[in-house]
Amino acid sequence: MTKVDALTGPMRAPASGKAATSAVVFLHGYGSNGDDLIGLAPFFAQALPDTVFYSPNGPEPWEGGAGFGYQWFGLSNYDPAAMMRDPATLTARFENYGPGADRVAPIIQTFLDQVLAAHRLEANRLALIGFSQGTMMSLHVGLRREKQLAAILGFSGALLGGSRLAAAIKSKPPVMLIHGDADPVVPPQATVEAAKILSANGVACETGFVPDLQHGIDGSGAQAGATFLRKYLA
Repeated sequence: MTKVDALTGPMRAPASGKAATSAVVFLHGYGSNGDDLIGLAPFFAQALPDTVFYSPNGPEPWEGGAGFGYQWFGLSNYDPAAMMRDPATLTARFENYGPGADRVAPIIQTFLDQVLAAHRLEANRLALIGFSQGTMMSLHVGLRREKQLAAILGFSGALLGGSRLAAAIKSKPPVMLIHGDADPVVPPQATVEAAKILSANGVACETGFVPDLQHGIDGSGAQAGATFLRKYLA
């Protein structure tokens, strides 16, 4: 069996006990780790019993220094309050983090290739689920793969390097973006802007906004995401 070792982190075998017919890779948020999102695997497995779930740790220790967290890239000068005060600057501010995403993307791409090879799956049998910075990386990586993935599900995130997407995009998997409308960490407007740019580049994008939810994933968002993924992986 092909090793899946480009990144470390937990894995959950299909709930059915059968060989995997599809795969989901979770990408966690800034300062978190793979153990965080793998806790959602049993919920999604109810809709996807033949799916194997991976939740790798980011490749860099979290610059916040907690000792257990990881990041996909650094977030120096990140200022959500400034974005909320002046939403017109939001897209440009997220542009600044494109180089960080570019740097780590090849590692994630290798990891996805390993998952597919290990389970003898085609690209259209793998979906990405991201949260916050993990959503940023899911969009960045998923839209730049030669062979189209099944889908991308993103919670509380944003699109990086939107102005460069037209030149960089290689495939157009369906996308669903879900965001709490009271999020103080990643402004909900980030999902609005991401959907506009994705649609302009021919990517089918659904959005959902959860009333009064701050920076997190609630039951209604998770259920909407599971229904979305089932369409492409079941």
